[in-house]
This record gives sequence, structure tokens and C-alpha cells, in this order.
Amino acid sequence: MNSTVKTHTITSTYLERYFRLKQYQTTIKTEIIAGFTTFLTMVYIVFVNPGLLSHSGMDTQAVFTTTCLITAFSSILMGCIANLPVALAPAMGLNAFFVAIVISSQKSAMPITWQIGMGIVFWGAIGLLLLTLFRVRHWMIANIPSSLRIGIVSGIGLFIGMMGLQNSKIIVTDPNTLVTLGNLTSQPVLISILGFFIIVILASRNIHAAILISILTTTLLSLLTGNAHYNGLFSLPSDIRSIVGHVDIMGALDIGFIGLIFSFMLVNLFDSSGTLIAVTNKAGLVDEKGRFANMNKAMLVDSVSSSVGALLGTSSVTAYIESSSGVSVGGKTGLTAVITGLLFLAVSCLSPLAKMIPSYAVAGALIYVAILMVSSLRQINWQDLTEATPAFITAIMMPFSFSITNGIALGFITYCVMKLGTGRFRELNSCVIVVSLLFVAKFILIK
Repeated sequence: MNSTVKTHTITSTYLERYFRLKQYQTTIKTEIIAGFTTFLTMVYIVFVNPGLLSHSGMDTQAVFTTTCLITAFSSILMGCIANLPVALAPAMGLNAFFVAIVISSQKSAMPITWQIGMGIVFWGAIGLLLLTLFRVRHWMIANIPSSLRIGIVSGIGLFIGMMGLQNSKIIVTDPNTLVTLGNLTSQPVLISILGFFIIVILASRNIHAAILISILTTTLLSLLTGNAHYNGLFSLPSDIRSIVGHVDIMGALDIGFIGLIFSFMLVNLFDSSGTLIAVTNKAGLVDEKGRFANMNKAMLVDSVSSSVGALLGTSSVTAYIESSSGVSVGGKTGLTAVITGLLFLAVSCLSPLAKMIPSYAVAGALIYVAILMVSSLRQINWQDLTEATPAFITAIMMPFSFSITNGIALGFITYCVMKLGTGRFRELNSCVIVVSLLFVAKFILIK
């Protein structure tokens, strides 16, 4: 008994010193509760990510395991290296973008397999890592206009919202009007609509596990109606050899993929950096200049995690805004992220559950995330057309061209044209000009 108490005391003392719990005025108990809270709000990703990536030809159960592994690895790394209560996982939006480019390329002269697609994700992550190491990342964040940043975030929201509506069959393709309303009386469509309303109603009542509750409810209804089939709940982590070791890194270096690589890098840069600032600000860790402790370490962790994630067969890894739920219950240190990561390791034994979840059961989550992302458009100064026009073009061209890359490119070019055309060229900076010229060259040289 004494030995057990002594061991517990030593462990507690070590954790308090390593994570500086007293300095941040928190306790081990508080951090554990915060870790559980963050886990419950973002565990949906282990069900959504495999369902999405399976459309590109990847094995669902293998992706489930790799999603758990990279989420655990990156979250624990963030906690131990940067000592921040921020969990990381494959990015919503970029996983949909990945699937979209694989599917849409199959009828082109240069089809993209999932192996090449993951290679593109890898090089985008390497680019982000280099930008971080050479401190260019800070420069780009500071110099890209807020209207373009908002347009990019909102455009991705519209893009994944469309993916959610397609997966649920609420909208379907039409030869005359491109898209039209699907059969709203079919069971899968009704179940997916129910799942969406479960999420938005629970979220509006500040129930953090809204997405998880929706996925579990819609899956249960699918089982009862015969639209899904029970495959068991627990198993050893699935074999990941069908994915790991098959990423085509060299094949992704084709000049035709430069725009895609740049898009993954740029979107991940904004997404992860913005989330890190938002979560640390909520935790009271940000100073008056918007900086927080271990900022460079945190950005290195998310860059490295994206690179490792691509090799494991998952889309770009980013900091999750759901981490703010753990912060809201008192999480202030990296111990929160470590606890979250350990829980994702434990859930890796639930791969049969992931296989039985139909794609329409997670469609509501995509539409909900879209709502959150598009809401940032309210920050645009709509009275200033030189700011509003580029933001609108960026956002609207992502779903209409079915390409995040094209949306970003046209947004940057439009920004330059508007500022030059109105005689406000002094508002342009070298970053915007260089990126715009690169995109113009892409449209001219790469067909």
C-alpha cells in the first residue's frame, strides 16, 4: 500500500513539474477532465475520416487505425513538446478536398490515385515545415489580407458543405441543372437529415459531444432499418500495411501537381495557425501581441505531424478548434492534449464500428462544420468592394469549380486586379503579388 502511494506521489510530482501545473494554476484532475472533454468533442473524426477517404479507394478499417494513430501521436507530441492544451487530427475540409481531387481526376488525362494524392499531401506538409523552420510562416500570416483568409476558410466551408449534401443524397447530379434535389423520402436521406438536426440542436444547447451523438444515433437507426450491418465492436487494431508504404512521394512531384501542393500547404497554414491562436487565446495564454509560449514549437509539431500523417495515409493534420471545449473546463497545459492522445490510442480497437457507419451518417457533421466555417464571412467589410469581391470570388469558386486551388488562385488574382484598378496599389504587398503571379503562371503553363 505504501509503495503504491509512493509511486502515485512520484508520478504526480513529475507531471506537475513537467507540465508546470502550478504555474498555470491547474491540477492533474482538471487536466484529465479537460482531456476527456476534448476527446469526446473530436472523436467523430475517426468515423468521418475513414468514411470519406474510402471513396478514394483506401481501406476503411486501415484508415480508421491510422487516423487514431496520427491523432494520438500528434496530440501527445503537442502536449509534451509545446505544453499546450491543443489536440491535432486530420483536417476536416482538406480530407474532403483530397477525395474530390482523386475522384474528379479519374476521367482526366492525368488521373490521381490515392497513393499520389497522399504524396501531394506529404509535399504540402514539407512545404509548411520549411516555411516554419525559416520563419516565413509568420511573414505569410501577417501579410496575406484578412479578406482573402476569410474567403479561403469560408470557401472550404461551402466546399465541404456540398460534399455533405452529396454524401447524404440531399442533392444529386442533374444533366440539365448540374445539381438538383434528391429523393427526400428515402430512408438514408431522412436519416442523414435527422442526424444534421441532432447536431445543430445539441450544439446550440452547448452539448459538446453533439457530432458523436448524431453519428451513433444515425448508425443505430441504419442498423434497425437494414441500411447498415453489424460487424462487431472490438478488435485488435487493423492491419495498416495496405496503406503504409504505398504513398507515391516521387509521383507527386509532377509539375502538374504544384498548384495542389501549394493549396494543401496554404490552407493548412491558415487553418492550423488560426486554431492555435484561437485556442490559446481562450485559455488565456496569449499576450497583447497575439503571441503565446512555445509558438514556434507548436507550429513545428503541426508541420511534422502532417508529414507523418501523409506517410501513414491520412490527410493533412491540423490543430482542432474542438480543443477549446477542453480549455473551457479548465485545461491549460499539454497534459490535456496527452490525455486526449492516449484516449485515441484506446479507441483504435473499435475499427469494426467504423466499418458499419454509412457515409450518409456522417454527412450531417460535414454540413455542420460548413456552417461554422462560412460564418466567418460576417467579418468582411462588404462596403469595400476591393475587399469584398476577392473574398466572395475565393469562397464561391471553390464549390463551383470543385477545387480549393482554383478558389485560392482566383481570389489572389482578383485582389490584385481590384487594388490596381481602383488606384489602391499601395495596399498590395510583396507576398500577395508573388503568390498572384505564381497562380497566373500556373493557369498559363499548366493546363
